[in-house]
Amino acid sequence: MKNLVDNTKNALKKGKKPRRWLRRILKFFGWAAVAGLLLAIGVFAYYAKDLPSPGKLNKRQVVESTKIYDRTGEHILYEIHGEEKRTAIPIGQMSEVVRAATIAAEDQTFYQHYGIQFKAIARAAIYDLMGRQVSQGGSTITQQLIKNTVLTNEKTFTRKVKEVILSVELEQRFSKDEILEMYLNEIPYGSNAYGIQAASQTFFGKDAKDLRLAESALLASLPKAPTYYSPYGTHTEDLKWRQEYVLDQMQKMGYITEEQAKSAKEFDVLAEIRPFQENIQAPHFVMYVKEQLVAKYGEKQMQEGGMKVYTTLDWDKQQIADEAVKKGVAANVKYRASNAALVAIDPKTGQILAMVGSRDYFDKSIDGNVNVAVRDRQPGSSFKPYVYATAFKKGYTPNTILFDVETNFGTKDQPYTPQNYSNNFSGPVKMKEALARSLNIPAVKTLYLSGVQNSINTAQSMGITTLKNPSRYGLALVLGGGEVKLVDHTAAFGTFATEGIRRDKTAILKITDSRGTIIEEYKNSAGEKVLDQDICAQIDSILSDNGLRSSVFGSNSPLRFDSRPVAVKTGTTNEWRDAWTVGYAPNLVAGVWAGNNNNAPMAQGADGVYVAAPIWREFMDKAFANMAIERFPEAKEVKTGKAVLDGTVQGEEKETTVCKIGDGKYCLANDNCPSDKKKRKKKFFSAHSILYWVDKANPRGDIPKQPQKDPQFIAWEKGVVKWAEKKELDVQENIEECKSGDF
Repeated sequence: MKNLVDNTKNALKKGKKPRRWLRRILKFFGWAAVAGLLLAIGVFAYYAKDLPSPGKLNKRQVVESTKIYDRTGEHILYEIHGEEKRTAIPIGQMSEVVRAATIAAEDQTFYQHYGIQFKAIARAAIYDLMGRQVSQGGSTITQQLIKNTVLTNEKTFTRKVKEVILSVELEQRFSKDEILEMYLNEIPYGSNAYGIQAASQTFFGKDAKDLRLAESALLASLPKAPTYYSPYGTHTEDLKWRQEYVLDQMQKMGYITEEQAKSAKEFDVLAEIRPFQENIQAPHFVMYVKEQLVAKYGEKQMQEGGMKVYTTLDWDKQQIADEAVKKGVAANVKYRASNAALVAIDPKTGQILAMVGSRDYFDKSIDGNVNVAVRDRQPGSSFKPYVYATAFKKGYTPNTILFDVETNFGTKDQPYTPQNYSNNFSGPVKMKEALARSLNIPAVKTLYLSGVQNSINTAQSMGITTLKNPSRYGLALVLGGGEVKLVDHTAAFGTFATEGIRRDKTAILKITDSRGTIIEEYKNSAGEKVLDQDICAQIDSILSDNGLRSSVFGSNSPLRFDSRPVAVKTGTTNEWRDAWTVGYAPNLVAGVWAGNNNNAPMAQGADGVYVAAPIWREFMDKAFANMAIERFPEAKEVKTGKAVLDGTVQGEEKETTVCKIGDGKYCLANDNCPSDKKKRKKKFFSAHSILYWVDKANPRGDIPKQPQKDPQFIAWEKGVVKWAEKKELDVQENIEECKSGDF
């Protein structure tokens, strides 16, 4: 060994080159390099054989939330999602500033490298060897994309090798912009928001293309540690520090100027963060729509399918409705009414324009999340128009005479004697007066004449979906003894507005899948003719005539409209548990319910005209602001040739020959009357109830020969006589024929 060293030294001193040994050394390193390359190829081949193809990355099914929009598509109402809220968008819909911020925060050499950074990998390897585990990342954007989409997050050497392999391969298959687009649609930002669009909507309530510089830098700060840096967490100072760091990096890279960075730092970006709660607009309407979607497409498709649902909701009218309900409920404190609901529909299409299910969806003290608009509630007198329409359909007319008198519609053992709101009786009234003034006794009589089943059939044909068990309901149905849903009730009144054409209510205009393909779309239809146009015109005329109702509601109630024709009906249930107002014009119908979700009674006197009508009127006035004035068709005068149907009280004052038998006492004159001097002509009240004049099954047919066979005849006749006696009218039925002993 010593000789070898000496010989080498001598050779160097003499200027001889150790060519042979140098060649050996170079050969050794050459073979080592080849062996290393072969080893690398082997490792690459070993791990690559079972790896998924990164070329299919942009074709894989990405989990996307379903978005629900208003009718314009400009207002997102809600995202239906599972664990991930996501909306994939093309890179062109991402602002340049948010792309620059992401590169500055995550991978400043993104456009220079080929998927990996050797220095970062070497540094990570040293730390890994020292710590005996993979603790240092050094990941490029490409690597992060692979990690988040194809591989797991386990910290192992083999996973890191797979990540490097796939990252290099991904860079060969896609452009930088394509990789950046995929990355920005995948990366988690916290609060279940995945992708820049979902993050932008979640934290700032805007689209990614509209993000400002300060907002972009803040969002770019989140992926490093979404939970720690969460704007809703306790480390907002650190988040602000990282946002400013990102701005500094953007300035150094030349994306922004020093002045822009300074301005963005000074901007109070944290004040722009949306409050942390489920981000939902028009919540009752949204949940109404969601329930239909889930029933049709299933929960999984709703959470992951990336569908876009364009609803019928009119955002402006929804805002008006929200405000009207809140304002109205605040004013109803004196009536002990804690809640209200409102539905508005376009009667010409059946499209729901606004739906407010309670004054505050998030107020648990009033069960605010309960949508009263779709709950069964008793409608009170607001049900009456269906009954009167049935009567008109059967052959009765708006001028038909009914006696508003105290009447027992039940039996001696089980009496049913409803009262009017005023506790007074009006005597003979026309049907149109009874409906406009909401008189209860004539309404019950109208239901009896129309038939309970017939009236239910009319209501259901117009859009009422309840009242499935007719045997439950008696004559109290007309006073609200059944249950209806506000959304149905409103839609059904819309049938009056459209001259008897029912158009099924709908809440959805269009649904597309994640690729924009239309799945279903609303098609305007001719609807179904369920009621004669003339009958609708009669109801329209009655419910829009302020003069007809003013004796009960006053001449300046919330029901009065001078600028346009509007038909409206109120309702109040027993013990003031429910108050209603439903009304319409030819181009808009709206209904309001007011009361308490727990069915507790309101204060005495909390009638529909006081607690529901002001809310309804507030909405209608503002909703009508930009709508054309449309008029109802003119109601035709109906003449049947039958006095009681045409508005004449038959025999109300009948002149009869009598004999005087004492002070104020008379008998019907006959041969027993002693002299003509005692005979005289006198007017007596001799009117009968309508059952005396018509067969209820065929009101325009012959007069019944034995009207007393009708089970209600005696009770109705007694009511008429009793009313006349209270009015101190001489009733002919109380006068007997003269007897010889009378004189």
